[in-house]
Amino acid sequence: MPVVTVPIVDLQSATPRSRLVALDLQGQPLPFDPGQAVIVGAHGQQERRPYSIACSPARAAETGRIELLIAADEPGSPGSNVASAARGTLVDVEGPVGTFTLPPRPVAEWLLFVAGGAGIAPLRAMLDHLLRGQPAHRLSLLYSARRADEFAFIDELRAHAAAGLLDLHQTVTRDESASWTGRRGRIGRAHFEALLHEPLATLCFVCGPDALVGESVATLGALGVPDAQIRTERWGR
Repeated sequence: MPVVTVPIVDLQSATPRSRLVALDLQGQPLPFDPGQAVIVGAHGQQERRPYSIACSPARAAETGRIELLIAADEPGSPGSNVASAARGTLVDVEGPVGTFTLPPRPVAEWLLFVAGGAGIAPLRAMLDHLLRGQPAHRLSLLYSARRADEFAFIDELRAHAAAGLLDLHQTVTRDESASWTGRRGRIGRAHFEALLHEPLATLCFVCGPDALVGESVATLGALGVPDAQIRTERWGR
């Protein structure tokens, strides 16, 4: 698998616990499918780790960059080094990798996306890809975060919802502040029942911590979504 060395050209705070890191491809080809990842590490170091690409292929082509959503609280990991690096820092990028992708032409009438925390990254890429094509699909997103300020890309997602392009549902799991007036609690059956309209005609993409993915898959199955229509990406925390 080819490895390219590229500079970090932008770092922004996506949430209090994550950074949106933009890598300048400098004209080097990096074709990828929406939902795929790249393996990233500091230039010249052997240790790297995978990160989902948080932008669509079309956006990458327009900007000449790829975007990664990287947690800022991973001491000692290559990821934390990348998140805290200065603009201009060189990183080695390998990929793309992964099979958690959109089919070329989804045939399901409904597409349901389920994100826990940083699991929104590949789903953002998928949503942008679909919305650029003016899909006939009905798009829904169920997005869980610990606190109200930990929803990455939320202004963008709310803009899609306000335009009638996305049915957006949010829930927080640890925020007790009175300022949050939306749903609370871990993603469960009631959340899915609010937006799962035709189980047999729904293709689901679930990305997040292992527990969230496991519980979501079990609930979707109990509500009638066939196993073949549930695609997942998970990590063990």
